[in-house]
Amino acid sequence: MPGKRDIKTEDVARELERLGERSFRTRQVREWIFKHGAAGFDEMRNLPASLRAALAARFVVRTAAIENRTEAADGTRRFTLRLEDGHLVESVLIPMPTGWTACLSSQVGCRWRCGFCASGARGFARHLSTGEILDEALLMQQEAPRGLRNVVFMGIGEPLDNYDNVLAAVRVMMAADGLGLGARRVTISTCGVVPGIERLAREALQVKLAVSLNAPEDERRTKLMPVNRKWPLKVLIAACRRYTEATKRRVTFEYVLIGGFNDHPDDARKLATLLEGLRCAVNLICLNPHEYQPHQGVSRRTAYHFRSVLEHAGVQATVRRSRGADARAACGQLRLQALERPSAPSAPTASVPPDASSAMME
Repeated sequence: MPGKRDIKTEDVARELERLGERSFRTRQVREWIFKHGAAGFDEMRNLPASLRAALAARFVVRTAAIENRTEAADGTRRFTLRLEDGHLVESVLIPMPTGWTACLSSQVGCRWRCGFCASGARGFARHLSTGEILDEALLMQQEAPRGLRNVVFMGIGEPLDNYDNVLAAVRVMMAADGLGLGARRVTISTCGVVPGIERLAREALQVKLAVSLNAPEDERRTKLMPVNRKWPLKVLIAACRRYTEATKRRVTFEYVLIGGFNDHPDDARKLATLLEGLRCAVNLICLNPHEYQPHQGVSRRTAYHFRSVLEHAGVQATVRRSRGADARAACGQLRLQALERPSAPSAPTASVPPDASSAMME
């Protein structure tokens, strides 16, 4: 609500001290939020009514709500979340043998407009706040039958464009009195925003970094990913090398295989040369269809052959199993009406030509 602060992003102990409360109330409030998933102060039943009223007058607990749920045949669940200002974003829950992985959004829309991804097709509206990102995680935690095992920032938006809010949310997720996630269970994905990679290298966090690559040389990568105009491969790979040297952690390179564009064995050999000597792994992703891209997918056989060429050259590689495609929850499919408010009419759908995604939005 206007004028009220999000209690999830505040120093709860300090605020309760200002209200004259004893220190154990801090633990109670944070347990209600992060363990029990309370959506409002009225649910915090072991707090005095006077304290609940005082907190409710100053703070809000949650500013996002689930608008819609869709479940795929494989159990993957896609959620449409309505934010306080009416904007919509999407989050995904992916079932794993040991728990659930939550795929979170970091922005309403995306300014980079990668040619294989639907999320930026309608441009960029705004960043998600730290509290809104935490709301996503909390809502996904409530929906996951066995709790969250991993969190990946691979939903709508570019996480490193919203660096401060994303990192602040990650720190709360990792805190013992927050969601209690281990750092190695959090992955931040980027299309290649070099200043963000350099900042992340200086953080005392053991989070994982994934970089969307998708072509072994600049000309094709620029056609597919406008970010390459600003930070071409030479600059990006150098930043990734510095990252691995500073953190002693490897980088995962995401590589979306597109039929007739970047899927030839020669492309695999060029990719291996590009990554030579770099502490990394390559995650191969078969292109998922949606109406905003004209590209062709590839067969699993092609993907496995591409992997074998990489491995023969000494590059560790895996082929990602596509999850949730029939519910539009797979990699590259998240979009919905990212720039529309619920009351707004839908804009007409148009097919995006191959080079349209190259128009960078500053």
